[in-house]
Amino acid sequence: MPQKANILLVDDRDENLTALEAILTSLDQNLVRANSGEAALKALLEEEFAVILLDVVMPGMDGFETASHIKQREKTKDVPIIFLTGAGIDRHRVFRGYASRAIDYLTKPFDPWVLRSKVEVFVELHQMKQRLRTQSQMLQRELATASGESALPVSDQLSRRVADINTNLESLRERIVTDDHETDPNTVEAVRDLDRSVAQLTTLVDAIRGPE
Repeated sequence: MPQKANILLVDDRDENLTALEAILTSLDQNLVRANSGEAALKALLEEEFAVILLDVVMPGMDGFETASHIKQREKTKDVPIIFLTGAGIDRHRVFRGYASRAIDYLTKPFDPWVLRSKVEVFVELHQMKQRLRTQSQMLQRELATASGESALPVSDQLSRRVADINTNLESLRERIVTDDHETDPNTVEAVRDLDRSVAQLTTLVDAIRGPE
């Protein structure tokens, strides 16, 4: 069974938090309350969250300012934010919402089914990331056991393997170019196909490794 995801509910009014809990309780996840922007930032320091439902109009630190702080932190910058507000939407508010890199912007009263469906998508994505992270760690341990390269992350080990393939492929290219007799066209085409596949694999490995 996947581990339950944490969902952060941020609103200065207890009745609104209770209403959100009533809408989302059927998802069977961990619903965490915060009655201010400051409380939300504190909760984010202590736990990992799949999604944040953030009220816009709050005393003190409003939703936009809270979102700005969330996105500035390395640990929380990628956590999806759905803004909730009872105020009428105008262009300025919409711009501020998306400028804060929020995922969505809903007005109260909102359709409970729509909100629950949106949150469920982010919960599933979060759990998928967790599974991939776990599988990556398991693969790294297995590769380390098999190769003795325990100090190297999986991405670096994959990069080494791709480099070895590229070296062998380069040697094969040179043999085709310098061969005195006419090379079989099927062989040339096979090498080209292999070239394309290795190029795609190289791109994938580079994406996994990320920026240096």
